[in-house]
Amino acid sequence: MWKDFKAFAMKGNVLDLAVAVVIGAAFGAIVSSLVDSIIMPLVGILTGGIDFSQSLILTVGDAKVKFGEFIQAIINFVIIAFSIFMFIRVLSKLQGKKAEEEPEPEIDTKEELLKEIRDLLKKEQV
Repeated sequence: MWKDFKAFAMKGNVLDLAVAVVIGAAFGAIVSSLVDSIIMPLVGILTGGIDFSQSLILTVGDAKVKFGEFIQAIINFVIIAFSIFMFIRVLSKLQGKKAEEEPEPEIDTKEELLKEIRDLLKKEQV
C-alpha cells in the first residue's frame, strides 16, 4: 500500500497540482492585498468615502448581516478571476510562440510514402 501511495504522490500530475495550489494561494494573497489596499480605497474615493466592508451592515438584535463584506468578497473574486485569466492568456501566448519557433521534425521518406498510401486508401473508401 505504501508503494502505491508513493507512486501516486510522485506522479507529475499530483506534484503539479501541489505547486499550483501553493502558487495560487500566494497569488490570491497578492491580489487580495491589491484589492484591499489600492482598489477598494479608490472605489471608496469615487463613491464619496464609502467603505463597503464597514458599511451596509444590517443589525437586528445581536445579529449583524454584513452586506458590505459580501460585496467586498465579490469584488475580490472578480479581480482575482480576471487576473488569473490575464496571466493564463499571456502564458498561453508565450507558449504558442515557443511552439511556432520549434522546427518541424523531418519526415522519413518511408513515413511519407506510408502517409500517401493511407490517404489514397481513405479516398477509395469514401
